[in-house]
Amino acid sequence: MQDISDLIDDDLPELSYKDWRGRMRAIGDVHGFYEELGPAHHGLFVEDGDTLLVTFESFAGIQTLSNDGMPLGYQMVQSEGWSHLAVVSKSDTWFRAPEVYGFFDQLSDDGFFDEFDKVVFYGAGPCGYAAAAFSVSAPGARVLALQPQATLDPRVSEWDERFTEQRRMSFTDRYGYAPDMLDAAQQAYVLYDPREHLDAVHSALFNRSNVKRFRMPFMGAALQSDIIDLDLLEPLLVAVASDTLTDLSFAKMLRARRDHVPYLMKLLAKLDADGREGLALMLCENVVPRHPVRRFRRRLRTLRLTDGDETETDTQSATYAD
Repeated sequence: MQDISDLIDDDLPELSYKDWRGRMRAIGDVHGFYEELGPAHHGLFVEDGDTLLVTFESFAGIQTLSNDGMPLGYQMVQSEGWSHLAVVSKSDTWFRAPEVYGFFDQLSDDGFFDEFDKVVFYGAGPCGYAAAAFSVSAPGARVLALQPQATLDPRVSEWDERFTEQRRMSFTDRYGYAPDMLDAAQQAYVLYDPREHLDAVHSALFNRSNVKRFRMPFMGAALQSDIIDLDLLEPLLVAVASDTLTDLSFAKMLRARRDHVPYLMKLLAKLDADGREGLALMLCENVVPRHPVRRFRRRLRTLRLTDGDETETDTQSATYAD
């Protein structure tokens, strides 16, 4: 059997959508299966271990976030020996297509998910919606959804003005309202930034007895990118699969953000906006020795001048000068 690495060339991230799908077909034909799901979706299955990761991803997201041009879930095939089913959309479609419904109907009818010891569904944003919605096809599955939408049905979410053009989609037919589709899941985890108001409201709609909601304040509106930058995606998926993702284990993972400059900058901006100069000074004094970012250096200088400590400021400025 041809090794899957032989089919992953350096040019994969640069391919057009049509050519990229052709490469995915070649991989599926050898290592599992590939199925076209209309013009805007496809499914790629790579068979390996007894744990199945089902990821919902967009082609644009893969081009942006994946180093090798493969769906993000493929790293779990490489590092953990899991099997992987990637359901990929050409754009943000929320996977609202009859071909996708039929695909999961067929997988369920064929007992596909029953062949695995554990099944984990994953997605972020519109793909997080899909991970929750289609998990109903695999009762007992675990679900990890990053800032998912519950629905775009304007009768429920008219307050969300971000996706007005998508309101023409039907979210009232099959696999429609994502929170209800989680009733069959063993456990679901929803991650969101409570300071992103619309994401927070959607997350509240997922309030279920089998749903654990984790807050990630000051992480912003692109959680998936930040989690990948923090090297937390794989540990999170492993913890979800092993039922070990708790308040404590999540808090320990999130300590990695102490070295994540985008998070630290959002935190500083909030302290400045609230007039918390004492805490802002403490933050800058903590960050500058570890990350001599210009914004923190300048803010530290200003805060110390305000505090009357000009001598120390001059010394610190010389130490961390450009």
